[in-house]
Amino acid sequence: MNRPIFGQSQRMVTEASQSYSFSRRAVALGAAQGVFGLALAGRMGWLSIVENAQYTLKSESNRVNTTPVPPRRGWIVDRHGTPIANNRTDFRVDIIPDRLENKGRVLGLLREILQLPPEQMDRIVTDLENAAGFQPVQVAQNLDWERFAAVSVRLPELPGVAPTRGFSRSYPTGAAVAHLTGYVGAASAEQFKQTRDPLMVTPGFKLGKDGLEKTLEHTLRGVAGQKRVEVTARGKIVAELATKPDEPGANARLTIDIGLQDYAARRLGTQSGSVVVLDCRTGEMLAMVSMPAYDPNSFSDGISHLEWKMLSDNDHVPLMNKVLQGLYPPGSTVKPMNGLALLHAGVSADERVFCSGALRVGTGIFHCHQKRGHGSLDLKNAIMQSCDIYFYEMVRRLGYDNVAPVARALGLGQKFDLPFSSQRFGTVPDSAWKQRKYQTSWTVADSLNASIGQGYVLTNPLQLGVMAARLASGRGLQPRILADHVHPAPALAVQPDHLALIHEAMWGVVNGGGTGGAARMLTPGIALAGKTGTAQVRRITMSERAGGVLKNGALPFKLRDHALFQGFAPHDNPRYAIAVVLEHGGHTVRNLDTPAIARDIMTYLFDKDRALASLAEAEPTWGGDIKTRMAAESAAYRVAAGAPPLAIGAQTELGATAPTDAPAVRAATAADVAASEALANSAAPGNTVAEDGSTETDPQ
Repeated sequence: MNRPIFGQSQRMVTEASQSYSFSRRAVALGAAQGVFGLALAGRMGWLSIVENAQYTLKSESNRVNTTPVPPRRGWIVDRHGTPIANNRTDFRVDIIPDRLENKGRVLGLLREILQLPPEQMDRIVTDLENAAGFQPVQVAQNLDWERFAAVSVRLPELPGVAPTRGFSRSYPTGAAVAHLTGYVGAASAEQFKQTRDPLMVTPGFKLGKDGLEKTLEHTLRGVAGQKRVEVTARGKIVAELATKPDEPGANARLTIDIGLQDYAARRLGTQSGSVVVLDCRTGEMLAMVSMPAYDPNSFSDGISHLEWKMLSDNDHVPLMNKVLQGLYPPGSTVKPMNGLALLHAGVSADERVFCSGALRVGTGIFHCHQKRGHGSLDLKNAIMQSCDIYFYEMVRRLGYDNVAPVARALGLGQKFDLPFSSQRFGTVPDSAWKQRKYQTSWTVADSLNASIGQGYVLTNPLQLGVMAARLASGRGLQPRILADHVHPAPALAVQPDHLALIHEAMWGVVNGGGTGGAARMLTPGIALAGKTGTAQVRRITMSERAGGVLKNGALPFKLRDHALFQGFAPHDNPRYAIAVVLEHGGHTVRNLDTPAIARDIMTYLFDKDRALASLAEAEPTWGGDIKTRMAAESAAYRVAAGAPPLAIGAQTELGATAPTDAPAVRAATAADVAASEALANSAAPGNTVAEDGSTETDPQ
């Protein structure tokens, strides 16, 4: 019998202990397997139930490619339902740069299939070099079905090429509505990065970039659809699946009359100017025109580098919405408003002032536009003859602080609730305003300058039109451009007999031997009441006055006077109000001056055939219609620019900002304000605009 070695413990292994040990391990292993099985079952349950939708979608995306379908934009229509901006069917081809393979081969095939000219190929190559990888580069648009189908059937040979069948924006009246509608364009890289919306980089999708297209974007855009195609693992199309249709955007109905809008744009001819027409009963804007302008169809299609430069270089600033962004001294157009302020302050309409042609105030001599003087005048005749001396004297007595509140009540310096992102509001000055801005006191010279609509007084054409409408109606009308935003207007705090006198005086301006005789309408039973105005943009030196003041026609464009007109018709039951402003118009061409333009536009509202006949006779003498003149200007610019290489001239301008925020517009507005302030601040005796007298002329 073996004995255990000293120091070792004795372990007895029995059958029972072995059985127990095995059972314990089996239980532990079974438990572990059970836990693992439960975890696996739980995970499988989680994936198959809770995350079923997610993985089904991923699985489906491997089999099905889904791409957004750009929604059709809602139309912009006029008050009668006539389209101002609509959609046309468009077959187009784009390239997605980051999907492009074998660039040379693909471009060669596209050139062959679409029969693209060399300059267009140069433009595509340049655009591809400058575009972000996710931004579609336009190859061609407005294709016929045959060429579009030819690209579609050869897609396996054209990686990165995206043919699209959809709709593109169209503006039937072109430049006539550019500053009204704005335009649409492809989303920028910044817009995509902000939203990460795949619709932003879908070929054919465009969004509002300026004007109403931009401010009404959420109304007009609609909801994108989805195009679904079944593909192989290599991306080859197997079959087209059911497509989810897009939901078109809602239409926007305006108060604008597109016939009047187009007529007013054409009637401005070659002038740089603006027109506003309002309904005197409701404040509805019937026309809002700024010319010259750009063609919104070109911008929506993708403006070329050459065209952008041409528009930016033009000293008539076609990129500016002059109705809302232009600021001008209103000149003598404010004299009816001044008259209303005088009556409101207690000045008798019969009180007379003798005009000898000049008025001495302190050491300064202030002139009237009529060198010989007008003689003794009451308020009505002072407005009719646009006598500067009368208003110098009366406003000097009264003080301009008593005129400014009436100017504001009639709309000058006022901000209006309109769906446009760019408005400049001008200035109605008074002593408190000058103290805040310049830390100096108001002077008599300031009052005299303001009394003839010069000095610190600045207004935009819309405010001028609102002033005309409020003078006509006696109501605080608010200008409206959306048909569903028109509201009743309260009465102004003016006495009816005061308003009647101003109406009578404005009738006399046009029909009673006043300064606006060229605005006399030929429509039987309809008389236009109005007021002309001329605003200086430069000082006339004493030496020039002694030697003979230079005529506007002899001056560079930027130094010519602005020409203005505001009025309403019929004079005895006002229905329509109008404002016309010609930048540096200078009264140089009779049938392109403000009274004649206002007359014809108002005639259109009462006798369309007569107005159209008048335009048909005059338009050929201005170089043809708007489209013809723009084409001629473009050709002349290309020649003057030395016909830059087509690759440079034709390439898409990727750095273009919205026209109303373009560098050329900012520079022009800054220069105009600086010039106006410089002119106003030269108000020391002997060196004020009022000492020149207004440059009003009698256009009869």
